This record gives sequence, structure tokens and C-alpha cells, in this order.
Amino acid sequence: MKLSTRNRLPGTVVEVEKGDVVAKVTVRVGDNHIVSLISRESAEEMGLEAGKEVMALVKATDVMIMADGDLA
Repeated sequence: MKLSTRNRLPGTVVEVEKGDVVAKVTVRVGDNHIVSLISRESAEEMGLEAGKEVMALVKATDVMIMADGDLA
């Protein structure tokens, strides 16, 4: 499969919370976590569960940067 997305972050699924329509998927990428909302159907089709290795693909029109204050 070819994608135009350049921001590809390999990670591990930490948690999948399935609702009636959407699933909240938390992925550990290094020391950080990324949370994604996807359809429940997609989560089930991909067999997402804790421990599964995945690739988080990020494509956005806006990226905000914070330089002042507490960055921790």
C-alpha cells in the first residue's frame, strides 16, 4: 500500500476502548502516547488490542508549537 503521509510513527497499542460507534486507541510511541478515534468497525477489522505493533500516520494541515511555559 502506498500513502502520501510522511509522518509515520511506529508504536505499540496500549489500550482500545470500544464504544457503540467509535474506538479510542492509545498508542505508545517511544516515551509518548498518541490517542486516535477511529470507527469501531475499523478497530475490529484490524484486530487492534493491547500489545499489537502498529504505525501511527499523522497528516494535518496545522501543527501548533509551544515554546514558553512548562513543557513537561
